[in-house]
Amino acid sequence: MSTRNQSLQLISKLMFRLLPIQILLASVGAVNGIVSSLFASNYVGVKAMSAVGLYAPVTQFLAAVNLMLVGGSQILCGEHMGRNQKDRTRNVFSLDLLLAAAVSVVIVLILLIGSVFDLTRLFVADVEVRSLLNRYIQGQAIGVLPLMLGSQLAAFLSLENRARRTTVASVAFIIVNLILNYVFVVRMDYGAYGLALASSIGLWVFFLIQAEFFVSGRGLMRFQLKGCRSQDGIRIFKIGLPGSLSNGYQTIRRLIVNGLVLTFVGSVGMSAFAASDMLLGIVWAVPTGMLAVSRMMMSISIGEEDRKTLCDVMRIVMKRFLPLMFIIAALICAFAVPLTRLYYQDPAAPVYQMTVWGFRLIPFCMPLSMIYMHFVCYGQASGKHVFVHVMSLLDGVICVAGFSALLVPRIGINGVYIANILNGAVTTIVIILHAWLNKHRFPKNMEELMVIPEDFGVPDNQRMDLSLKSIGEVVSVSREIQSFCTDQGIDERRALLSGLCMEEMAGNVIEHGFAIDNKKHTVDVRVARKEDTVILRIKDDCIQFDPEERLKTKDLDDPLKNIGIRMVYAIAEHVEYQSIMGLNVLTIRI
Repeated sequence: MSTRNQSLQLISKLMFRLLPIQILLASVGAVNGIVSSLFASNYVGVKAMSAVGLYAPVTQFLAAVNLMLVGGSQILCGEHMGRNQKDRTRNVFSLDLLLAAAVSVVIVLILLIGSVFDLTRLFVADVEVRSLLNRYIQGQAIGVLPLMLGSQLAAFLSLENRARRTTVASVAFIIVNLILNYVFVVRMDYGAYGLALASSIGLWVFFLIQAEFFVSGRGLMRFQLKGCRSQDGIRIFKIGLPGSLSNGYQTIRRLIVNGLVLTFVGSVGMSAFAASDMLLGIVWAVPTGMLAVSRMMMSISIGEEDRKTLCDVMRIVMKRFLPLMFIIAALICAFAVPLTRLYYQDPAAPVYQMTVWGFRLIPFCMPLSMIYMHFVCYGQASGKHVFVHVMSLLDGVICVAGFSALLVPRIGINGVYIANILNGAVTTIVIILHAWLNKHRFPKNMEELMVIPEDFGVPDNQRMDLSLKSIGEVVSVSREIQSFCTDQGIDERRALLSGLCMEEMAGNVIEHGFAIDNKKHTVDVRVARKEDTVILRIKDDCIQFDPEERLKTKDLDDPLKNIGIRMVYAIAEHVEYQSIMGLNVLTIRI
């Protein structure tokens, strides 16, 4: 296997290892909606189902705010982690939690005022549906704070490589939500209020399970207000806002689409749209989870100025994530009828056929939307604000709302479903056109499609990437590094020392890290010349190993113990170690 493929395999392995946890995290909100919609349609009635659907814009708004804070703080933390700035990372973590709490309080007050004073009459005329909606809003308001804070903590747990705690919290939420829905809705007949109250209590469980880790102080992230800067708070908003605008625009889009459906199709169309949309929310957790993994990888790559890994992340998205989403979409389409029967059992009812077509058409917008989501995420992390704003506006309002306005009066609810597919096609074409206009030619490779600036990172001719899978490769790679350094104009002494440092540290990983378990591992080595400095970066997926901690361990009976590590620290100008998302990353400057 070539060095490029081995390196790509290491990144792919990490991304797929992180993916299940991120999908589970992304599914928490979707499970909430699915459980509510199932209990609403089967135990409360069709009008309660309409109320759940009418609450969707609020859900999308909360998702937009969450995405802004999570995206901005996670990208900023990733950059600081890539530069090994621990205090700055903790400051961003602390500011993010404060902002999330403050925003939550404001949203809760707005929701309570709107429902208590019946301001929802601005959006729905039906008195019975409005009454159900008001009660549903009041129950949901109780869960806004834990939803916001829990989402932030889940993102940081992933950076801490503690995603298993999020898994436990997510499973606990699902179990509590199901049990309380049965108690409140079926047994106690609380109706729409019971639907919302069950999910809100579940969200408090979700938040508290995750919070315990940070309260204990066991990780890198700690609540640390000392040293916090208002500029970091502004940067969180600045970085996160463009990416979240799509969700914000989707709130407006959903209001427009709801109006079109109620006007031209009626409440039966609203119920069908809500049913398919709610159940597909669990499937949307897959591309959302993929995006969360990519965001972490991209932000750290940008912090390290790692041009190759940045492109490799997007290559994995296109070559592995995208085909997987097409397969999932096809499976949903094939099972459209049984999925519809979870909500409605009468094939002769208009709502039944409308829901079936929702499951047959909407899934095919997901793969195309995934392309848009990842390019917007890259643009958000790299500061391409105009590109992100344009793409967010297209996806959020113009395409779906525009195509729906054209199609719904003519073909009914199917117009909404088709509009979502057309939206994915348009945004994909715009991504290609953006690269074409910037490069003045059709993009030939991933770097050109992503429009990566020429001055980002180390140019190809000033770096070398190598992968090691056995101890026998260490000596030959050491010689390659020496030759590379000499060819780059580095003096012979530092060229020799560079090879020795790599040989010692990478050899140590292979000799000890590979032997601990029976899994296949790879050591990814990069050597680069930046100005007059040689930079060695050694990355592996073995168990966590900090050489500096080992260096502090002295054995009076064996003075030669750890002599290789001591030699490297004596030779190098600077040595940095980090454990990032389960990878050991050692950077040596000579």
